[in-house]
Amino acid sequence: MEILQNQSDHARAAWKSCIASAFRTALACTIVGCITLFGPKSFKHQIAFPAFSYVTVILIVTDATLGDTLRGCWHAFYASILGICPAILSLWLIGPAWLTPSTTAAAVALSAFVVVLPENSHLISKRIALGQIVIVYVLAFINGSQTEPIMHPIHVLASTFVGVVACVLALLLPYPSLACYEVKKKSKLFTENASERFKLFMKAFSAEDNASAQTLILQAKSLTNTGTKLLRSIKSKQESMLWEILPVKFLRPYYKNPGAKLLDLEIPLRGMEIGLSNYSLPFPITILNSDLKDDLARIEEHICRQVKSMPFISATTVPETNAENVFESLQTLQTIPNEQKELPCFLFLFCLKLLQKKSITISTPMGPALSSDSEKQKGSFFIRIWRSLLAININNQRLMPAFKCSLSLGLAVFFGSIYSKENGYWAGLPVAISLASAREATFKVANVKAQGTVLGTVYGVFGCFVFEKYVQIRFLSLLPWFIFCSFLRRSRMYGQAGGISAVIGAVLILGRKNFGPPSEFAIARITETFIGLSCSIMVELLLQPTRASALVKVQLSKSLEMLFNSIGEISLCARKTKLDNQVGLKKLKFQVNELGKFIGEAEVEPNFWFLPFHSACYGKLLGSLSKMVDFLVFTTHAIELLQQESGTRIDSNLWKETVNNLNLDLKIFKDLVGSSIKSFEEVSLVKSLKLLDKKIEKKNISLDLESGKSPKFPAGSDEEVITEKIMSTFLQHCEEFLDGIDNVEKEIKSQSALSLSCVAFCMSGLIRETRVIEKAIKEIVQWENPSSLVNLQEIACKIRALAVAADTKTNVEN
Repeated sequence: MEILQNQSDHARAAWKSCIASAFRTALACTIVGCITLFGPKSFKHQIAFPAFSYVTVILIVTDATLGDTLRGCWHAFYASILGICPAILSLWLIGPAWLTPSTTAAAVALSAFVVVLPENSHLISKRIALGQIVIVYVLAFINGSQTEPIMHPIHVLASTFVGVVACVLALLLPYPSLACYEVKKKSKLFTENASERFKLFMKAFSAEDNASAQTLILQAKSLTNTGTKLLRSIKSKQESMLWEILPVKFLRPYYKNPGAKLLDLEIPLRGMEIGLSNYSLPFPITILNSDLKDDLARIEEHICRQVKSMPFISATTVPETNAENVFESLQTLQTIPNEQKELPCFLFLFCLKLLQKKSITISTPMGPALSSDSEKQKGSFFIRIWRSLLAININNQRLMPAFKCSLSLGLAVFFGSIYSKENGYWAGLPVAISLASAREATFKVANVKAQGTVLGTVYGVFGCFVFEKYVQIRFLSLLPWFIFCSFLRRSRMYGQAGGISAVIGAVLILGRKNFGPPSEFAIARITETFIGLSCSIMVELLLQPTRASALVKVQLSKSLEMLFNSIGEISLCARKTKLDNQVGLKKLKFQVNELGKFIGEAEVEPNFWFLPFHSACYGKLLGSLSKMVDFLVFTTHAIELLQQESGTRIDSNLWKETVNNLNLDLKIFKDLVGSSIKSFEEVSLVKSLKLLDKKIEKKNISLDLESGKSPKFPAGSDEEVITEKIMSTFLQHCEEFLDGIDNVEKEIKSQSALSLSCVAFCMSGLIRETRVIEKAIKEIVQWENPSSLVNLQEIACKIRALAVAADTKTNVEN
């Protein structure tokens, strides 16, 4: 019943969010419509292109808060400097009468290159600037000598300004939609979600049978996706909150950044879920006795109370309890489990202890020092905004994206103007406002844009037909369409690109006046949109010949390289700072996330005459790499706590002596797993085994697989034996370590036992996932070379031999 209630609450929240977004968008478009359709003639004369007012509204106000809108206003101002000011100068020098389809396309392409090239300008700024450029030059070409070189760009600027003003008014009326309120509300929902998951995990840990435990675990997993979405939404609004500081000064207490603190709750909960999911022994758990069960209930109550007392969630204070007394029962756990199958429950207890430490940190009120740091952050934030206006950073890596955008836009304007001079800008405008910040699935995005445009345009024509006699109120027909498109933007099928295209398609039909029959305008716009998207696809195919499936292989190799480095840095002696550990793990997580993006793009990429993408196998690889990232995160936390608790309170000579054997075990583990990961990195880049064999034959290289130079792949019947030996030796040395510090406090010894058990579990998990990666890579290589017999050890040996031969040749030449 609780799960059904949570799902119902989530559905209700989604409806409210969509309706609120639709209302704000409809209000902004209505303001634009009232100004452009029914405003004074003298004022309407200044707004030469009201359609771009609607486009500006959609770009800024979609799913926005007041902070997002204020930021969008700044980006619109910055975009006008990039787009309008150079256009005024160029039209004044060249003269509109000299514009032809080719010169107009060249001017648009050159201006687009200058706009897209800087690295530090925001995506919204670039989209608005590109839209202004298309309208200014194409309309100047259409009107010819009648175009005023200075006033014409200013009229386009006025159209942009109307959209910006409408966005601000829509977010202020009838009451302001503040990012701080949304973050506070979502933070409260997240803590409720986290508390509910935590309670389910605690019940599952104390369950009396497997069926009950599995049911509770599944219930908690069903809440995990909701928690992840809430956390992502909270993070996305952090910068928006800063934009609201000055106009809403009295709300400063709510501007505390909860994103990082809430992540501190998510990490231990993730570990508790992993521990329960990997526990294979029958329930109830053997280490639980009646006293420990009672104490776990008190621990549950204590942590829930700490979470509820977060300063950015609730203004009320909760009476503190003695955390040491609450967790005193865990101090009796001062031994290491003898079997690997018992390690998951120790990981659960470690994460329980970690959660208690995080919740205490989170619930600590903000002091003066933190407040001053916050003020510094705010100051640096506005300094950064100002510098973004003055400084233009140009990166060599931006040359190709800028060239592709300029060429796509130039071709779209050229062919669009040839097809229909009076509607030529509709070919370039969709390309301009849909500029992407990174690679995207070209065919899928173009498909959903085209579908969205057609859907919106058809709906607009239908609305004009229904309200043919009631032009003044036909804007009312947009409200249900805005709601529908809000769901489209959140759908997997259409996403942001399709949803926004559908909104613009309808608004431009229903927001027009005295432009001829709607059906003719709709057909012309759909045709021009098709021309623009076709040019974009053609340029992507010509200038981005590397397929996503090929980039997946390269990114997989990068991820494995970063994983190899992260595993190599595991050490009980090296005292790295917390920041250093976080930087390395963030880089690894970033590479794995990039791999996921490329896999998603490759899955929707047409095969044409290429080999089909093996999405199932790459999905397994992505899953294993994500699990290994989690294991490394928990390993890092465990080692940090071990060094803080034991390393600082035990005599330094005793610490070095007792931890030496553990480090030797870790070195053996790192050699085994690290060498395998390194070999996978090399093998993953191999395209053709036949070509590799030809290179070996051409260079006359002899291979000796038994020489010991080949990588250490765990294979055959020795695989389990090697793993069992490594783990049993490590657990034995852990027990010896605990015996060596027998004279320390119970709390320190207990924490050391839990930390070492966590490290042991993560070592076992890393070895297990390394085997999964090995099988997946072997399957991929076999998929790409169906006629060859795949032996990863032999392939890796050949790659190493070629590398040695190449190095030898280079040394001889030097």
